Amino acid sequence: MPAAMTVLNVDLDGLTWKSEQRTDLSDYLGGIGLATKLFADRWRPGLVPLDPAQPVVLAIGPLSTVFPLVTKTAAVFHSPLTGEWGESYAGMRLAPALRFAGYDALIMTGRAPHPVYLVVTSDGVAFRDARGIWGLTTEETGRILREWETGRGHRSTLRIGPAGERGVAFAGVNVDTFRHFGRLGLGSVFGSKNLKALVVHGNRSYPIPDRKAYREVYDEVYARAVDTDLMEKYHDLGTAGNVLVLNGLGALPTRNLRQNRFERAARISGEAFAENTLIRKLACPGCPVGCIHIGLYRRQFGTGYEYESTTLAYDHELVYALGSLLGMTDTDSVYALIEKTELLGLDAITSGVLLAWATEAQEKGLITGDQLGVRLSFGEPEGHLHVLDRIVSQPSDFYRTMAGGLAAAAATYGGRDFALILGGYEMAGYHTGYGFLLGQAVGARHSHLCNAGYSLDQKTGPDLDRDALVDGLIAEEKWRQVLNSLCICLFGRGVWTVEMVQKALGCLGISSEEELLSGLGERIFNLKNRIKREMGFDYRRLEFPRRCLETPSLQGRLDEEVLYDLLKCYIAKAGV
Repeated sequence: MPAAMTVLNVDLDGLTWKSEQRTDLSDYLGGIGLATKLFADRWRPGLVPLDPAQPVVLAIGPLSTVFPLVTKTAAVFHSPLTGEWGESYAGMRLAPALRFAGYDALIMTGRAPHPVYLVVTSDGVAFRDARGIWGLTTEETGRILREWETGRGHRSTLRIGPAGERGVAFAGVNVDTFRHFGRLGLGSVFGSKNLKALVVHGNRSYPIPDRKAYREVYDEVYARAVDTDLMEKYHDLGTAGNVLVLNGLGALPTRNLRQNRFERAARISGEAFAENTLIRKLACPGCPVGCIHIGLYRRQFGTGYEYESTTLAYDHELVYALGSLLGMTDTDSVYALIEKTELLGLDAITSGVLLAWATEAQEKGLITGDQLGVRLSFGEPEGHLHVLDRIVSQPSDFYRTMAGGLAAAAATYGGRDFALILGGYEMAGYHTGYGFLLGQAVGARHSHLCNAGYSLDQKTGPDLDRDALVDGLIAEEKWRQVLNSLCICLFGRGVWTVEMVQKALGCLGISSEEELLSGLGERIFNLKNRIKREMGFDYRRLEFPRRCLETPSLQGRLDEEVLYDLLKCYIAKAGV
């Protein structure tokens, strides 16, 4: 394991920083392992998520910038959305920027006396006054910081929008262009610390101990990424290619999951976006795949022939949450909603699932047009755009509740049966069956799909093997703790087998026996679950929305008794 790690500690209370060499962290490798350990040491039980004393940890891994497909930075924090574990990942230039600045991890605590942004370099941290950019959108903030700060071509720029500043519980952090720390409210944590942005860059270099062995491993990883079909899906249509596939399987959540198929799916499919709007594909630094699909959105902003064009990234989760789940029937409607969440700095999945609930809740009379200030309808974006603005501006008690996320809204106004909440946060875009529902609800990452339950569902035959399903979820969960400690993009998990991981670590002089790696996955899994319990998370209190049982899935209509039996099985086998 790595001998020493450099941890940068930032105290926003006093606007001070300290860099330290840590030799006691090698058992956690890097990435999520390192971030989990650092968070566990600094987290303050009993304090609310937005208390300034609560830490934010960003961390990279030993393979970051060294090998293809190792592109992620891990973030750990106390989630204001769930009140529990917060974990998120972002790509683009952040991991290389931290590496070349010389840091394996960055810890931020406290609250600045006024809005600030940080410039993190090899020389340490500079604290800049951000009062002049407070209140600006993510796009405006990014543009200004790129003009103000040096490091062009190498720097990474993280920033929040008005949503994070105003404490929306599902505000995200935009990273460079088109990438985000999306789920569970890291943007709100930044805002609570008066932290508008970070700019990170550096110029350090690192010798490779065994260059010949490194070259051989690099070439093998590269060839597996570009000369096989392992990554073809991600380069070709990207994850938006899932739309028609899931629709055909009866697994595409539509109109707040009233339906499992969307009759207009072809109009918002990956194929439709590519044929009508795609202008380029991007890759994170150090990745040869190019999975980021960028489309052109042309809109009218005034009467007459007044048009402007902008570029936006799209993928399956965005098309699901802001498309099929809201009944949107064309790419422009989806783009309008993507752009709104992007500029305000909102998580797109939570935004879409919350809007879908609000649309149905208004139909059922649980909330009124007076509360919303608009009439919502599936398939019509204008009302939903209005609601997103008001969630951020929060002009009323109703919108202050909405800013707390779907669980808060449904607890206050009703409609829990059709509120698509799993494990305390909003459902991702797969209605495949038991594996997905259980997997998202119990996921140790507690923010998305880190045990691939949706994939296990698609491999399950007509006879459900409950033990095999639960064993598969746990095994995948623990292996992904290792991949996330290395900060490998999970799209590339088929490229990065256990053998490839061992070879890569070995040529850098890092011990990599398989039992050490499996032990690492187990240790991180257990540590996360210990912290989650301390935060109040209890697997035995998990509930599944009735809508997920009423609407048929890929596996047909699901049995509530079977689902809760699977949960009991998971609790017993995982020891949680």
